[in-house]
Amino acid sequence: MDTLDRIMVNRLSAEDAMYYFLDGSGTSAHMGSLLVIDPSSAGDAVRLDYQALVSVVERRLQLAPRYRQVVKEVALGLGRPLWVDDPDFDINFHIRLSALPHPGSMGQLHELIARIMSRPLDRERPLWEMYLIEGLSGGRLAVLTKSHRCLVSGPDNPEIGEVVCDVGVVGPELDEDLWMPGSPPGQAAMTVGALADAMARPGELVDSLLNGNGPVADIWSVADKSARFVASTVQQIVNAAPDSPLNAVTTSSRLFASAQISRRDCTRIATRFECTFNDVVLAVLAGVLRRWTLSTTDTVKHGETIRAIVPLRARDAEAVTQGPGSWVPEYEPEFVTDLPIGEDSPAVRLMQVAGLADRYSGSGRRLAPEMKPLLPELGMVPFAEFSARTFSQIFQRTYNVPIAMSDSVAQRFLAGHRVAEIYTIPSLAAQRALAISVNEYGGAVQFGFIADRAVVSDLPAMVGYVEESFDELLTSGLPQDR
Repeated sequence: MDTLDRIMVNRLSAEDAMYYFLDGSGTSAHMGSLLVIDPSSAGDAVRLDYQALVSVVERRLQLAPRYRQVVKEVALGLGRPLWVDDPDFDINFHIRLSALPHPGSMGQLHELIARIMSRPLDRERPLWEMYLIEGLSGGRLAVLTKSHRCLVSGPDNPEIGEVVCDVGVVGPELDEDLWMPGSPPGQAAMTVGALADAMARPGELVDSLLNGNGPVADIWSVADKSARFVASTVQQIVNAAPDSPLNAVTTSSRLFASAQISRRDCTRIATRFECTFNDVVLAVLAGVLRRWTLSTTDTVKHGETIRAIVPLRARDAEAVTQGPGSWVPEYEPEFVTDLPIGEDSPAVRLMQVAGLADRYSGSGRRLAPEMKPLLPELGMVPFAEFSARTFSQIFQRTYNVPIAMSDSVAQRFLAGHRVAEIYTIPSLAAQRALAISVNEYGGAVQFGFIADRAVVSDLPAMVGYVEESFDELLTSGLPQDR
């Protein structure tokens, strides 16, 4: 494959380029996962130390080639950026060793993760990091992954945390990896490649020149047309989300917290109230957000809601996870629904959550606009920073909080060691002060919360709120029994 063909093949997709350009002040489009490891389950496996983790990752990188590549932008934005092999790739830069003061608590682990997730990734290197964290109580270890969202797009481009984990104690046999970086293209070759890519779609190229797509024409006209196109899509939603500090302008400083509850008891609640498992999960979160609101305002009005965006798949009671399951969210249809935090009865709140979610998931006017780039089919990147900023502003008030819900995940092992807990760490978009993930793993429902430290400074309290909200549902009777 010659240089020109390689450039055209290795160009970022429109969606990946959108995530790449969404980085900015207060926004870092990286996400990750937290794996809590139980070393006592390893048996005869080699102790999981820093060198052992590096060895595992080195062997697995052949399954995720993007993790040895850097993003290289095309001059003047004439085309989407490229994936280019990093000629100076150093795995020891990306995998790091950290420790908590023994015996480390989950609260101390959360604070360390918050500091790590607050820092931007180095754009001059492959956009990921991994941390082996020692010192957790009970002899446990933690592995934290941090990947830019543009790296992760479906089964062909998995997140590094999924790459290093196995569904059995013994991992797959892999060929010896003799990777050598390819020669990076120069800007001249990249420019020629961008023009050749555009020439492959001559109608689009002519349209871009005549109508102002790209730096050689009227970029303001293009940005305005793109913004109006997306705005018309947003109008499908009935009305704006309620006023909430959760839509405050965000900073880059983060907080992280995690909590878990019994999956079996969630199923018991769902059976008692004749609703779905995910209805129970959303009701637990409604109770959490009610408590958080009361802690900040001292009062919650009857009928008050917080609007959430939720995967549409979560409403499919017949859905069956194919394969071992994934804890990393992919591009999928979503809908917006309201969490009734103004209802003080946990049983009534659950029934309201179920009714609203059932109604809105079937309404075309509540389907969320897909997270797509402006003018996605064009190879050029029209005024990327303006497009990203416009995207954030348009979608600012369509919902208050995103809730990612994963598949049911089968047991995982890392280098023969059982993974006891898995938490997804979602990215925190601009104009969002809180994001929540939900995983089903190891007989538990595991919640990950990431927030803007300046807005949700009491995020550690969410751990207790999850337990309280769950307990009140577990002990609640049906409304007619009250």
